[in-house]
Amino acid sequence: MNAQQGIIEEIPTLSRYQFYRMLPDASPLAAITMLATFAAKENIVIGFGQSLLHFLDVSVPSMRNMPEFEGKGIDVPTTPFALWCWIRGDDRGELLHKARMVRQTLADSFVVDKVVDAFSYKKNKDLTGYEDGTENPEGEDALKAAFTKSDIDGLGGSSFVAVQQWMHDLDAFDALTPQQQDHTFGRDRISNEELDDAPESAHVKRAEQENFDPPAFMLRRSMPWADGDSEGLVFVSFGCSFDAFEAVMQRMVGYDDGVKDALFTISHPVTGSYFWCPPVHEGEIDLRLLSKQNI
Repeated sequence: MNAQQGIIEEIPTLSRYQFYRMLPDASPLAAITMLATFAAKENIVIGFGQSLLHFLDVSVPSMRNMPEFEGKGIDVPTTPFALWCWIRGDDRGELLHKARMVRQTLADSFVVDKVVDAFSYKKNKDLTGYEDGTENPEGEDALKAAFTKSDIDGLGGSSFVAVQQWMHDLDAFDALTPQQQDHTFGRDRISNEELDDAPESAHVKRAEQENFDPPAFMLRRSMPWADGDSEGLVFVSFGCSFDAFEAVMQRMVGYDDGVKDALFTISHPVTGSYFWCPPVHEGEIDLRLLSKQNI
């Protein structure tokens, strides 16, 4: 598989997400080309936003900006950016230096608009203590869910990623009884088993991927974040398109039946962005598609 390896590998100990906007009068191709020479080797996942692809006159099938999702008292925002870097590591100092290297490489044409630092908590748990990504596909199923198949150079092996920063209200969550907490997620926090008596609003019942038609499988690589007195989850899901993510979000906000996901009672997204992650070719990020006007 000629995919970016950081997508396939398990989540790291630490992550830094850098979101970039393009500078006026920028000539971004040179900076992107330089970034492509070392990003894959440094295990840095990069994604291009729709505005950058438009600037380069590149059309990627299925690529678009994240739409707004609305439900009863729920607003799920869309916050597009030109470029996204997921910088992975196990040492905070090394992560810092890799982040600086990326920022300096892009400095002539891009500026960092947002930075989020994330970390692994008890391996794969959210800060609420519940396991995240329980039903992630594995092996060939994961590759099928997360990456495109195409004979077009620079397209096959690419992925579409949805990134949201969710902000938790842990005080409100702690005020719930253990049963109410379990019913929010639809799982037992200790055993991680699904609860038969969970309400229809339980997150598992709203977002269970195999319950969609077609099944809405995604490869999730989410991690907790904390900054000062705020905390939450950086939700990151890779797919062969955005269709699965959008189907799940529509169900969560109650688009069809008016039942909103109980997760919204203790958390809400403050950002939402789509990016296209190119594949890898000969050890470097594959930019051959960017040289085409249309495909």
